[in-house]
Amino acid sequence: MTENKGKLDKIAIVGCGAVGSFYGAKLCQSGRDVHFLLRSDYEAVRDNGVHIQSLNRDFHVRPVTAKSPWEIGRCDLIVVGLKSTANHRLGELLTPLVGEGTVLLTLQNGLGNEAALAKRFPAQPVFGGMCFVCLNRIAPGVVQHLAHGKIVLGRHGGSPDELTGAIAELFRSTGIPVDVSPDLEKAHWEKLVWNIPFNGLGVAGAAGLDATLVGRLGPCQPIGPCLATDALLDNGPWEQLVTELMDEVIASGCALGHDLSPGLGDHQRNRTRVMKAYLSSTLIDFERGLPMELNALFRLPLGRAQAAGVETPRLASLCNLLAELDYRRKDSGSDAA
Repeated sequence: MTENKGKLDKIAIVGCGAVGSFYGAKLCQSGRDVHFLLRSDYEAVRDNGVHIQSLNRDFHVRPVTAKSPWEIGRCDLIVVGLKSTANHRLGELLTPLVGEGTVLLTLQNGLGNEAALAKRFPAQPVFGGMCFVCLNRIAPGVVQHLAHGKIVLGRHGGSPDELTGAIAELFRSTGIPVDVSPDLEKAHWEKLVWNIPFNGLGVAGAAGLDATLVGRLGPCQPIGPCLATDALLDNGPWEQLVTELMDEVIASGCALGHDLSPGLGDHQRNRTRVMKAYLSSTLIDFERGLPMELNALFRLPLGRAQAAGVETPRLASLCNLLAELDYRRKDSGSDAA
């Protein structure tokens, strides 16, 4: 096929939750031809557009809306904002959007998402973007932007090239800071240093466990509210557990050949303090009875750490606890998905 060399005119946003809606709205605000593929929020966005309540400046856009990918047709760029739990739907949702030269960019959390896209669409160039941003979808078509926003961009299976630069410039033109990484997998592990403790421990707190019990599974208490980032950065046992998990993730990434800075944990904790009482996406999914991204965010990193010979007792215990909580919820019939 002839690869797209920078023509990124028609853009589809697939997965219009907080992340997809925010970055899609920024592209739309900058005058791009942006199409939102929607399901539950279709009527709200069709009638009222997308409202972004941002710490920088509130804004409102009206993207083209569609319920079916066949209504959108072939695109130059597809931005995937789906949760990784929906990756089994990639074929049905993306195939009608893919033509010769279509570029695929996933903004999903965790490991394995670019590989899933490349396996499904082997002829298409695939990119990954790590979004360092604090967002919540607070109503249909309404997203609250609380902090940060940078994207770290990399090419799956290759080094940065002309097309990588074109995607980076596309997002920079909207005011979004973009760093281009020469090592996409390293960028994933840097993001996991944040995602694993703050997503996982926030849910663990909902089980009625304190920080000392997460390392050795005790009986789960009735499920209560999840722990926000400020509760985990308590200058006490929860923050100590956050630090230990971060150290395990950093050690795992380094053992896999990625030169992660030993000070990365301090950096991530410090930048999280400005978020105050922020509930990450996994916590919100759990509280709403939606599937958690256990494989991409927890099981795959644990498996790769174990394969590299790294001892990760905290991460292993956290994975077991999250699996137990997920099983209990499903067994009780409270899983809405």
